[in-house]
Amino acid sequence: MNRYLQQLVELSNINKEIDAFTPKIEEIKKDLNAMLEKEKSLQEKIRQLQEQIKEYDDKVKKNEEHLEELSQKLKEIKQKSAAVKTEKEAKALQLEEDIAKEQIDFANEEIERLQKAKELKEEELNSVKEELENLQKELEAKKEEISKKLEEVEEERKKVYKKKEELLSQMDQKIISFYEKIRKWAKNTAVVPVKKQACYGCFMKINDKTYSEVIKGEEIVTCPHCGRILYIEKNKEEAKEEQSA
Repeated sequence: MNRYLQQLVELSNINKEIDAFTPKIEEIKKDLNAMLEKEKSLQEKIRQLQEQIKEYDDKVKKNEEHLEELSQKLKEIKQKSAAVKTEKEAKALQLEEDIAKEQIDFANEEIERLQKAKELKEEELNSVKEELENLQKELEAKKEEISKKLEEVEEERKKVYKKKEELLSQMDQKIISFYEKIRKWAKNTAVVPVKKQACYGCFMKINDKTYSEVIKGEEIVTCPHCGRILYIEKNKEEAKEEQSA
């Protein structure tokens, strides 16, 4: 295989290795991201529960203030009763007193209902807080575990980048520019093998003349259909012989 073509194949494979690090890193971070989303969800749940508890407190306070007003009203009714002169006035005051007492009963029942509802929300709040606390402990351990894995990946990536730099330093600049132009649109399929006389980039069959040139491997040949650089894959033993040559 032509030395330049061999270098292009190697460069293409290295770029594939480099691009493979992104999904690898995303996979490592996947569990952590899921846990962080859950943490965010629990924190939002806590905020909502705290707001609901505050609403219950506000409603209880309003009912207690209303009770004070009703209690004061009953005192005023008793004072007025002492000065009643007619049966009509007495009945009116009695009706006013009955209504006030009914309102007191209702307010007390409402306070009791609100306090019970508040207790249930407080129990739920404590449960969610405990869940969040346990999750945050797991998060710390997970962050440490992921940090170590990412360090390992970063070391691997540095080695691959170094390998790429060494290869680029040996390559002709015109060949690199030619490859990069194709790579702009073809990404990591800029250099593809030919199998069963078909380009493995666009999967179109190439003509006999082009196929013959690819087999010879003496020149850099591009697919007549898509423009990708073509080569014939060698088995491991052949590849080793070419690299050592």
